[in-house]
Amino acid sequence: MMRLIPHVDTLRRRIALTIVTAMLASLLLYALFVQVAGVWAKPPVDQIGLLDQVAATTRIIQAAPAHIRPQLAAAASNPTLGVFWSQHRGDFELPGPGTSIDLNNSPVLHELLEGAQHKIEVFQPANWPAESPQARYVMLLQLSDNSWLSFTPPQRSWGMSSALRFAVVIALGLVATWLVAWFATRQLADPLQRFTNAVQRFGTDLNAPAIEVEGPHEIRQAIIAYNTMQAKIQQFIAERTHMLASISHDLRAPLTRIRLRCEFLEDIDQQRKLIRDTDEMQSMINYALGFFRDEARQEPATTFDLSELLQTVIDDYSDQGIVVDFSGPAHLVYFGRPVDIKRITANVLENAVKYARHPRIELINDLRTVRIEVSDEGPGIPESELENVFVPFFRLEPSRNRNTGGVGLGLSSARAIARKHGGDLLLQNRKGGGLFAQIELPHAPLKPS
Repeated sequence: MMRLIPHVDTLRRRIALTIVTAMLASLLLYALFVQVAGVWAKPPVDQIGLLDQVAATTRIIQAAPAHIRPQLAAAASNPTLGVFWSQHRGDFELPGPGTSIDLNNSPVLHELLEGAQHKIEVFQPANWPAESPQARYVMLLQLSDNSWLSFTPPQRSWGMSSALRFAVVIALGLVATWLVAWFATRQLADPLQRFTNAVQRFGTDLNAPAIEVEGPHEIRQAIIAYNTMQAKIQQFIAERTHMLASISHDLRAPLTRIRLRCEFLEDIDQQRKLIRDTDEMQSMINYALGFFRDEARQEPATTFDLSELLQTVIDDYSDQGIVVDFSGPAHLVYFGRPVDIKRITANVLENAVKYARHPRIELINDLRTVRIEVSDEGPGIPESELENVFVPFFRLEPSRNRNTGGVGLGLSSARAIARKHGGDLLLQNRKGGGLFAQIELPHAPLKPS
């Protein structure tokens, strides 16, 4: 019993099918051209025997007496060629002088007429007045006695040249190939583009859903492999976040017991030092728990006014008597996670308020990104430490000391949130003193994709 081979939609099969379809489409368009264009697609008259009939008829009628020439012309007429003889050119009711044919430029006709010199004119339907019922193709030939023969092929042109026919065939082939290739590549590129968009989305949203499996076999296999990898990454991050949060949470109980026992120490100096260290560890744990909660939490994206959001951050410091300058558009509609963006700005601005003077926020909107720039006038950061400050729990000494209350997670959290949005957080020292922080956020559609 023959085994049935399952149908597999592969790239190789699609490419082969595209080539075959393009060839068939080319043949179909050419056949359609022949049918629609009619006589214009027929070969030239010198290739279908028409000139042989003209030459033979001319020789016979020219050799015959004038009184029997009308009968000979009528006898020579057939469905493919009408022949008429007249002593005078005006009897044919032609629209005027036609296009003269030089026998020296027509070797075939010159040979058929055995070198005899004849005046030949040709007429096309365009030579007649518009919509004239007499419009037709005519070849007018003058005999040696100055009488005239008229040859009329019914519904017949003098045909296309070989070069023109070749150009038409090439053009139709190119058009057919382009149409088929455009349609085929569109069918192939659409699932690939959706796959690319989903991969880019995962770069900014770790909780992005799996990609729908579609397209040719090779792309489907790539999507399946990617979905598997994405699921493993999401599981790994969830397990890591849960583990670290659990460790930080479990450390609270022994720290609380240690602090209670410190109260019973008789050495006041040692008691104060232990309590200070315990409080610092407790503060670090609280910050860590908050950091891990932010990693696990996924705020829904929405449309909001970014300028107003930044103004609320500035107002919070204004209530504390701290002036923060602002420049930028009064309103800027943005699609993103407002709470996260507010935390980024607040974390960066808090460093400027704590360690410097004259904090300032500038909002810049261009075609590709939205930038929130926070600057100050302070000591800045050593060039060698500009990247280290983003490492969790890293703190500069002595300018950023433990007495300020920070544990080194503010900038780490801010950069993580910015990158979750598909942007970034960059630091650099200002000329003349101070620090410059740039929060870069990509433009996003106003509606979720």
